[in-house]
Amino acid sequence: MQHYRAVLFDLDQTLLNRHQSLIQFCQWQALDNFKFNPTITAQFVQRFIALDANGSVWKDQVYTQLKHEFNIPDAVDTLVDQYLHQFNLFCIPNASVHAMIQQLHKSGYLLGLINNGRSPFQQHNFYSLGLSQYFSSIIVSEAVGLRKPDSAIFFLACQQLKQMPSQCIFVGDNELADVRGAQSAGLTAIRFDPPTLIEDLSQSHATACINDFSQLLNVIRYLENNNLNQAYKLQHK
Repeated sequence: MQHYRAVLFDLDQTLLNRHQSLIQFCQWQALDNFKFNPTITAQFVQRFIALDANGSVWKDQVYTQLKHEFNIPDAVDTLVDQYLHQFNLFCIPNASVHAMIQQLHKSGYLLGLINNGRSPFQQHNFYSLGLSQYFSSIIVSEAVGLRKPDSAIFFLACQQLKQMPSQCIFVGDNELADVRGAQSAGLTAIRFDPPTLIEDLSQSHATACINDFSQLLNVIRYLENNNLNQAYKLQHK
């Protein structure tokens, strides 16, 4: 029987509903700052999301293009600064996240965060979710000079939690950074597939897959009491 002692999480599109948070931020920026009408606002939001490419393109490039396309008078540096300091005000968690975190904490699991991104931007986004009091380790890649899927960042989190990798589960949405990265470091990987971004997970290497955090505690208990291959098939049947 496997007994896990810690559960670690990715932030963007895992604990944080980044897609919806970004929509809310863009709507605020377009309506309140740029005074766009609703039609132009909808176009601005759609274009921002496309240029952002799920967060893979930094915002100086995004705003340079948006400034040109929408005739925005503000300097790019000003717009990026606004994003860095205001985005956290619009951050919302995915469904069932708060209840799930409280359940895990009450059940005695140590909790940790490992997220790729800029510091302190990502820390502020995480703190805005109101979950930090439950977490014993919070790691953002830029702050530690390591980045998923590098095993070293997972080892660092395990070290901070004072647990062996085999005693830890990592939950994230990205197959390479989260699933492969965690497994290469010896952690058990559970893949979260946000309902808004449903993919074909039949080829995922994760031990289990979930699409709602209300499922997580039951899946962990299943993994602790059953053969891992059975758990994988259960989640993909």
